[in-house]
Amino acid sequence: MKIIAKNKRAFYDYEILEKYLAGIELLGSEIKSIRDGHVHLQGSFVSLRSGEAFWKNGYIKHWKFAGDSVPDELRDRRLLLHKKQIVSLEKELAGSRTTIIPLALGLERGHAKLEIALARGKAKYDKRETIKKRDLDREMKQKIRLR
Repeated sequence: MKIIAKNKRAFYDYEILEKYLAGIELLGSEIKSIRDGHVHLQGSFVSLRSGEAFWKNGYIKHWKFAGDSVPDELRDRRLLLHKKQIVSLEKELAGSRTTIIPLALGLERGHAKLEIALARGKAKYDKRETIKKRDLDREMKQKIRLR
């Protein structure tokens, strides 16, 4: 999959429990805008409603060559998941303090795919631990390179 956009903040703010790959129901001008790289994942999330999954608050810029039909840039877009996946996500959401967030948006054989994850929010001390671990890993890699 060719990655177009990543949600880097998601790995800092959330503990990723399980990942899924979902197709997105798009309009023609939206897929062309995605191919140009005009998309943002920050602040977006996935909600489940009446047995369907929707990507909310995902920003896809209006394609400049589109005609008069201008879709809303922040509209809800339906995600294409198997029914079993949606049922398992609904069960996980009902039981604990979890949410569904987008991690990356990419193209796979010409189709837009959204990598979503079942995630649990990190506490402040968990975020500090993540920063410490990342800094230690970076220092170790630098020491190895200097040898």
